[in-house]
Amino acid sequence: MGRLLSRDASLLVVIDAQPSFYGDPGPPSPALAETLDRIAWIVAVAAALDVPVIVTEEDVARNGPTAAPILAAAPAGTSVFAKVVFGAADQPDILAAIEATRRQTAVIVGLETDVCVAHTALGLLDRDYRVVVVDDATHAPDRTHAAGLRRAIAGGAELIHAKGVYYEWLRTLQAARDFERDHPGLADPPGFSL
Repeated sequence: MGRLLSRDASLLVVIDAQPSFYGDPGPPSPALAETLDRIAWIVAVAAALDVPVIVTEEDVARNGPTAAPILAAAPAGTSVFAKVVFGAADQPDILAAIEATRRQTAVIVGLETDVCVAHTALGLLDRDYRVVVVDDATHAPDRTHAAGLRRAIAGGAELIHAKGVYYEWLRTLQAARDFERDHPGLADPPGFSL
């Protein structure tokens, strides 16, 4: 296995990308809104490249559903799992869905970096997955975001940014040009440029 991400070995795990996660029924904070937009973009890129996507939600009655743009970007037939543990790998139905992809590199995005993202990363590492956390497509308030990233790294996870995922999944200039031509709406990601 090479050090760069391979789209043929990757699956995308979207953890609890729920706009009302912090109990506010109004619009999300600018930082959270940007993260959710970036997650939707990564999901759309994954769908265009046939990278399997697994979506989890925690306590929908309290936290609301996954952001609509994320679900709209997901491949047809994507299952949304009601997650009742903090680490998705510790829930049998979610782990079975991950295993069913037959992919060994889990690219993780979502909320909250210091709890559910970190727990999921560590649980998958314990099960011999390569785990890559997208630092600019994960979120937790204040210093807890950085704390979660440090915990995941200490456990063996790798960090990457959304732009890096895009270019590692595409790999060549020709593939990037073809992708931009075939998917013009994805050539302008939220918060950065390609």
